[in-house]
Amino acid sequence: MGPADPEENAEGLADAVNAAPAVKGPSGHSVRNERRPGARRSIWRYALSTMPIALPARPAEAHSLDIARALLVADGHAAGGIKVICTTTGRGQAAFELAEAHPAAEVTVWFLDLFPQAAAVAAWESPPPGLHAVCAADMPTGPYDLAVVPLSKNGEAELSRDILQSAFLQLAIGGRLVAAIDNAHDNWLREQLAETGETVRVRPAAASDTVAYIVEKTREPSKIRDFSCEFVFRDRERLLTAVTRPGVFAHRRIDPGARHLLNAVDLAADTRVVDIGCGSGCVAMGLAARDKSVHVHAFDAAARAVECTRRGATVNGLDNLTVALECEGNVPEPGSYDLALANPPYYADFRIAELFVDAAYRALAPGGTLLIVTKQPTWYVENLPNAWNGVARESVKTYHLIEAVRA
Repeated sequence: MGPADPEENAEGLADAVNAAPAVKGPSGHSVRNERRPGARRSIWRYALSTMPIALPARPAEAHSLDIARALLVADGHAAGGIKVICTTTGRGQAAFELAEAHPAAEVTVWFLDLFPQAAAVAAWESPPPGLHAVCAADMPTGPYDLAVVPLSKNGEAELSRDILQSAFLQLAIGGRLVAAIDNAHDNWLREQLAETGETVRVRPAAASDTVAYIVEKTREPSKIRDFSCEFVFRDRERLLTAVTRPGVFAHRRIDPGARHLLNAVDLAADTRVVDIGCGSGCVAMGLAARDKSVHVHAFDAAARAVECTRRGATVNGLDNLTVALECEGNVPEPGSYDLALANPPYYADFRIAELFVDAAYRALAPGGTLLIVTKQPTWYVENLPNAWNGVARESVKTYHLIEAVRA
């Protein structure tokens, strides 16, 4: 639930990666992308280039768009001249339609993740001049006349509360929030909106399983919640502070998979480490704190993950930890790292995992080591030997550690 729905991004990315042509790897087996330095193209970029361009808005986004359109027409805003902020459960379809219908309007669609932002921009072949796509940890600063927030009933509740509060805070007095959800029997979203102290108007859909609400802002809220969290975790002899926010993996705790990665690694002096999909940064911070001569570079496509990891590095005084917002798997000085670490997500039939592995291959020096933690080891054991040496698996409680050496 929120500015970007990871399940849709995963499904689209899976289709794109499936379409990638297979070529021969070092072992002679078919693999999805070229392994020869200088001849390969990032599978991340290939996935974007082959994703379907035009997709219809999901029901909640389509419903919120209909309500927003009606409000603007009723207000006489057909010529534009207003500021609109949108989130999306897909590719910014509502923002695009509003910007196209109101060319003088300034319409911004906010993403928390670079990949769906890039997919949306790729879908906008001729975007209206007033349409902007922003990937950032926080909603771009208003004030806005209209906020359009479609949500998923299967989304993360705390993230949804955070987004709703951000949208309401960024509205001008007299501005309106349109929120919709794909649950015609919804009570939860209505209750969240009622907490603003404003009147909540209900707009059920005639032909879909959604419901939309309109809230007009008449005053600034008296109470603002802080959804961020700091917690302390131990790595060997040192206590470290992690910073997390809703939408970051893992919020309010260290993930057990991250703990297993930390426990599995012993670093020599001057080791260069890349943490792929760093989340809240616990693994990157733990390793950077062990030895100041070690350099750790962490990256994630999620803006909040990058923000939290940077804040954690600052809080813990880790000058040897660098962090980047990145969705194509690019790193400074590719081919120079000694160790790549990853805890890939499980959705998308391992297509996201394949992107992580691809990024590791490009980052590592020949002979460098990839270490992955997972609960589902079969795909790695079956596929990594096509392009990697020394593939091994070790069971740790309910997890598996997969180790491979770059050819």
